[in-house]
Amino acid sequence: MNDLLLLSLLLEKPKHGYRLKREAGLMLGHGAMHNNLVYPLLRRFVSEGLVTQRAAEGERGQMRKLYALTALGRRTLIERLSQYSEQDAVQAEPFLIRVGLFMVLAPEVCEQILTAREKALGARDQRLAALQQKMDLGIYGGDIVGHLRAQIDAELNWISHLRQLQKKQKGKPK
Repeated sequence: MNDLLLLSLLLEKPKHGYRLKREAGLMLGHGAMHNNLVYPLLRRFVSEGLVTQRAAEGERGQMRKLYALTALGRRTLIERLSQYSEQDAVQAEPFLIRVGLFMVLAPEVCEQILTAREKALGARDQRLAALQQKMDLGIYGGDIVGHLRAQIDAELNWISHLRQLQKKQKGKPK
């Protein structure tokens, strides 16, 4: 997921490594993504032709490496985002990254992602309901399962909302 996140941060404009690691960290809810994650990925992207690298002067006159997404990088990012497996659908992070990038994905791909996530959430809710029925979870265990089921319900409602947003976007130019 880190590779998709870094590539997506280059969609709008070129950025230097420090800014990428800071923005990626914020997106993940951290202070900054670690250098040992960011820079090896950037080197790999450059070697694969997904990203270009050039020297640029920083704000204080120092030289920095500026990274920009290539056409191949954009196509690869969209292709990878469009691949959404059952394993991806059961996890929140792959789903959220894709929803955040729905504006670059085809509407039918967005719908496939929403449907797969909806199915995964439904299966999880069924497992939790069976757990509630078959086991004495106690006061706190029961409360946890109730809370988890409420989260599922909230996300299913959000998915309905996302579909409404998709309908509004149809007909509008990208």
